[in-house]
Parts: sequence; structure tokens; C-alpha cells
Amino acid sequence: MNNKYYVYILLTENNTLYCGYTDNVEKRFKEHLSGKGAKYTRANKPVKIVYTQEFLSKSDAQKEEYRIKHKLTRSQKFELIKAQNNPN
Repeated sequence: MNNKYYVYILLTENNTLYCGYTDNVEKRFKEHLSGKGAKYTRANKPVKIVYTQEFLSKSDAQKEEYRIKHKLTRSQKFELIKAQNNPN
């Protein structure tokens, strides 16, 4: 049984961001690519995973997803991505 959950951010073809949570990032990304993911990613084709963060509980992952989606501005989301990809 998987005890890890992840928040992820996808970059789409039209340079928008999509945030979600899952227990398997690669599987979920493939679902988005195949058109079986979220309604948003059916209309805005994902290009790549640009951010992931691991959590030990589903609840914590959901809370962080909510925070990213509803509390951060677009520029703050890009800063979050940048900070993970360039930790120094």
C-alpha cells in the first residue's frame, strides 16, 4: 500500500499551469496526456511535469493543492517551481 501522496504542477502547451494531487505522479500524467485526466487538461494539453512535492497523508496533499490553486498568484506558482528546480 502506498503511503505517499504528491502535489504536482503541469505546464500546458499554452503556458498555463495545472495543479493536482495523486498517489502516482507518472500514472496521473499519462492519464492527463490520454485525455482521461481533468477537464482542464483535456482542453489545455499538458507538456511536462514542472513541480512535485511529497506528503505522507492525502489530507496534507489536498491542503497544499488547495493552497497552490487558490492562494498563490501565477507568478508565485512560477517562483515555487523555480525554487524547486534551482534550490540554491
